[in-house]
Amino acid sequence: AYAAYTGARLIHSLGAGIDHLLADPQLPVQAAICRLVDPMLTLRMIEYVALHVLRHHRRHDQLVQQQQNQIWQQIAAPAARDRTVGVMGLGALGGAVAISLHNLGFHVQGWSRTAKNLPGIDTFHGTDGLRSFLQKTEILVCLLPLTEATRDIVNQNLLSQLPRGARFINAARGHHVVDQDLLAALDSGHIAEATLDVFRTEPLSTDHPYWRHPRVTVTPHIASLTDPVSAAKVVADNIQRLLQGRPLINQVDRTAGY
Repeated sequence: AYAAYTGARLIHSLGAGIDHLLADPQLPVQAAICRLVDPMLTLRMIEYVALHVLRHHRRHDQLVQQQQNQIWQQIAAPAARDRTVGVMGLGALGGAVAISLHNLGFHVQGWSRTAKNLPGIDTFHGTDGLRSFLQKTEILVCLLPLTEATRDIVNQNLLSQLPRGARFINAARGHHVVDQDLLAALDSGHIAEATLDVFRTEPLSTDHPYWRHPRVTVTPHIASLTDPVSAAKVVADNIQRLLQGRPLINQVDRTAGY
């Protein structure tokens, strides 16, 4: 798609992810690549994750089922401080989400490839830190960038390290998840519920088992849609920086993949 743009100096993603750009073998080698880090994009992701963390925390789906069956039964939930939420990926989106969940009162853990420090968050990093991170995570949120190192990371091995009855939220990329492994974990009860906003193939095919699984919530890649007005300001600022020879904001390291 980019072969004709031999003189391109800047390619600006209109979303936080850039894996779709790096996957193109004709991407101009001389062009800088920038991610979209927009306050509105971040706010919408915070909203989405907080909504579904609270839904899982307060057992909302079970309450809906009780209403459908005219069952009056109170369901107790622990205090937020006694619920551990783990956020995989502590970049611009993941870090903001982790802090927002901490501000709601949850015990929040974060995991990233390299060491990060966030106020009030227990942070882990690297392969050695992943097991410790998973062992106490009751609600797992995936906000990782998609790289060769993170592709298929949510597999049987990872899921088995979560406590039985854990919940899972994916608002990153569909290729982070091995679908058959997640479905098996849901069917066995090891994973109690999953909320999925992203999928390997989009739109999700009508015959995919996620649609009909009683413990899966499907949303159509709407966790954080780009706002044209606020995004245009971010892109315009980077174009101006390029023309003036100033450092670009949120430039991608092609080697790291984000």
